[in-house]
Order: sequence, then C-alpha cells, then structure tokens
Amino acid sequence: MTTQKYMGRNSLVKRLGAQVGGEELAKHLLIKRGHMTPSGHLTAEGRRRDAMTAEERAKDRASKREGHPQSAFTYHAKSNRATLKRK
Repeated sequence: MTTQKYMGRNSLVKRLGAQVGGEELAKHLLIKRGHMTPSGHLTAEGRRRDAMTAEERAKDRASKREGHPQSAFTYHAKSNRATLKRK
C-alpha cells in the first residue's frame, strides 16, 4: 500500500495524495477543509495536523467524534482507523 510509506510527521499532503490519487486533489481537499491556503501554504491548523503522525491524526479524529480521550483508542494502520480499546 503506497500510503504506508507516508505514516510519519510532515507528510500530510503526500499521504492524502496517495489516498485520493494525486497531490493536486489532496491540495484541493486541504484548501476546502481550511488546512491550506489557495497559494499552497499550510494554515496554522494545517501545520498542526502536518506535525502529527497518521496514528495521531486518526486518534484525534476518533476522539473528537466519540468524545473520549485519545488514549482510549487503538490505531489500526491498515485501515487508518482508531477504535475504542476493549475493557
């Protein structure tokens, strides 16, 4: 899987580009989300997301969606998803 090589920090555009089929589409999506300016520079929120690993971004998304702390989630690299830990 090509996205597996972009798991680290500062690879937001490349990882999203690998997921959606190209960096131009990735940039368009980031602009739409407010993470990038039309000139191609990351916004403050975009820089914050870019500084995270894929695991940290997945846990952040799940945490916001579910209302639990990020530490309550387990990351699954193959699906790029975070799920609640079993008790």
